[in-house]
Amino acid sequence: MDNGWGGDAHWMRRALKEAREGAEAGEVPIGCVIVGEGGQLLGRDHNRVEALQDATAHAEILAISAAARTLGSWRLLGATAYVTAEPCAMCMGAFHQARVDRVVYGAAEPKFGACGSRLDLTQLEGLNHTLRVEGGLLADEAAELLREFFRTLRRKPT
Repeated sequence: MDNGWGGDAHWMRRALKEAREGAEAGEVPIGCVIVGEGGQLLGRDHNRVEALQDATAHAEILAISAAARTLGSWRLLGATAYVTAEPCAMCMGAFHQARVDRVVYGAAEPKFGACGSRLDLTQLEGLNHTLRVEGGLLADEAAELLREFFRTLRRKPT
């Protein structure tokens, strides 16, 4: 079933796979996949904040870096980023800076989301680059991954 999103659902499932790998490693389960205009996988990753002890090691930032290495350019013109949860302000800033064309995310993030849930950095005036944002793709599955991760975390003895 493509939920009316066509190929987008395929790439979001790849991002969900990344998120699951992150959860298995003890990271908050967020995954990101960046795809070029022709459907080429440019970069992918999951959160690695704990593993790297780096607050900036979000899935989106790591996937942007991987995509830039693949292309040999920091400009990700025409690329679409698929993220399992609504990006935070740092990651939305990075998407703008990298010139990503489109961001598709799954679950809304009421605490840190910067696509309208907490802040709205989707259409900033005065920038020389704008990006399109679409939310809610496979949102239930992405949200359940996050809920289960935090339920398990709360059950662990301190």
